[in-house]
Amino acid sequence: MTKTTFAYVTYIRTTPERLWGALTTPDFIRQYWFGSTVECDWKAGSPWTLKMADGSLADSGEILEAVPGRRLVIKWRNEWKPEFKAEGYALCTLEIEPVADVDVPAVKLSITHSMERADSGFIGAVSGGWPRILSNLKSLLETGSIVLNPVKPKG
Repeated sequence: MTKTTFAYVTYIRTTPERLWGALTTPDFIRQYWFGSTVECDWKAGSPWTLKMADGSLADSGEILEAVPGRRLVIKWRNEWKPEFKAEGYALCTLEIEPVADVDVPAVKLSITHSMERADSGFIGAVSGGWPRILSNLKSLLETGSIVLNPVKPKG
């Protein structure tokens, strides 16, 4: 079967433990994910939900693997856009690796978001979202503030 995949790698000046906390703490997530938050206990087999700033359900799934400071695998389905929901579940893998050859604590964060279908609209959408979210995450961890705020409606 054909697969649609989005992969992204970034380097962040932080520790694996601090990055893991940023990826799994609801109040921290809210800061870099445009007011959205995650509900989960971060154990394999646990349900996972992403809610938008207004409290509506954006995405849901299940934690397939959780190794603190190293690896997180989420079975992920979009819930708010009918055509994306109809595509079914994607797989999102986040891998954290310490960077050894630098003079400050740093990590390599790799994200692979894929779906077992050709030309997935959902994977196309996350390919635009992940870079924005991860830019905010990186900036927040390194400087204490985000780069990109959500666009507020005019009027």
